Amino acid sequence: MTTTPLYCAEPARRDTAQQLATRFALPLVNQRPQEGYWLELGPERLELLTSGKHGAVYAEFVDGAARHRREQGGGRGQPVAKAIGLKGAKDLPRVVDATAGLGGDSFVLATLGCEVTLLERSPVAAALLHDALERARWHPDTMDIARRMTLVHADARSWLAAQAELPAEQRPEVVFVDPMFPDTDKKSAAAKKGMQAFQHVIGDDLDSSELLAAAIAAATVRVVVKRPQRGPAIAGVKPSAVLDGKSTRFDLYVIKALRPTP
Repeated sequence: MTTTPLYCAEPARRDTAQQLATRFALPLVNQRPQEGYWLELGPERLELLTSGKHGAVYAEFVDGAARHRREQGGGRGQPVAKAIGLKGAKDLPRVVDATAGLGGDSFVLATLGCEVTLLERSPVAAALLHDALERARWHPDTMDIARRMTLVHADARSWLAAQAELPAEQRPEVVFVDPMFPDTDKKSAAAKKGMQAFQHVIGDDLDSSELLAAAIAAATVRVVVKRPQRGPAIAGVKPSAVLDGKSTRFDLYVIKALRPTP
């Protein structure tokens, strides 16, 4: 896939743009592209833009939907919190979000007190996450939450394989996976043009079976896979249990059931 360029629209932030370009291997261009997709660093945030008709795509942990979920999200009663085992838990698990995307679920879990490692192999998504985390670390309402979120720009399969070699006490209790599959729902795609563009740039997760196997090998308690309500399960290992929601469901893979202790 074509490398996405980075354009700095704010001269005072040129050094920040250079740091982003270096860290995430993004080509830094001197003029705003006239076609295709590009990252643009403005005075407030980093955005994914295109010459098409959809609006800017960016990661956000301070305002908007993130603020609403932070203040009125429902605490440990939220579906994602139930799925990773927070409801009724005395000790909060260490969580790895193996497909971080724009970080929405990771932020919810960090808000509830979990230490979350966000894995993202796409340089575009990783750069957007990095920018959002930097802004969140400076805001008084989110700085403590952001400190519980660690971004790692890496292929989750390789990273998790390395974790699987560590002693159990150093490995994550929970690995969360939200793979991006091709969207065949035309109505849904039309209603979410911005996310459609984001998916086009970062690509589909067509190696989900390999990722699931790596997650099961690394996690010590469970692997949680988020899926559309009527979407297929990841091929390979059968879920131990399923937690249904209104529009999404969570396929649970309980490690003790899948990998009994001798």
